[in-house]
Amino acid sequence: MAEFATDITELGDKIATLTLTKAVQLKDYLKEKHGIEPAAGGMMMAAAGPAAAEVKPEAKTEFTVQLDGVTDATKKIAVIKVVRELTQLGLKEAKDLVEGAPKSVKENLPEAEAKAVQKKLEDAGAKVSLK
Repeated sequence: MAEFATDITELGDKIATLTLTKAVQLKDYLKEKHGIEPAAGGMMMAAAGPAAAEVKPEAKTEFTVQLDGVTDATKKIAVIKVVRELTQLGLKEAKDLVEGAPKSVKENLPEAEAKAVQKKLEDAGAKVSLK
């Protein structure tokens, strides 16, 4: 790890603990008094520490469909067929995925598509969750 001067580490620690409001005030002060414009995203990095709790999280837009298991051992073949259809995997790979649950079946799907995949798997006899 690199060595830093004490005054630099103290300043860096203070900046890292700024609230979002104080970070904006610092940006305005540096612009008015010293003519310093932060680089694009510069203040976002400072605000990403403890101030991030003040920012409301965005709604989730991408989902992962996870196969958690099979509800009944007699439905395993039906689940494997649906997994093959959804993923284009071969028979052995789809079988390994189903038997190795919990495993991700499809990732980064919009909510509507993820729910459709979930329903298709559940109808075949799988236990499924969206992450």
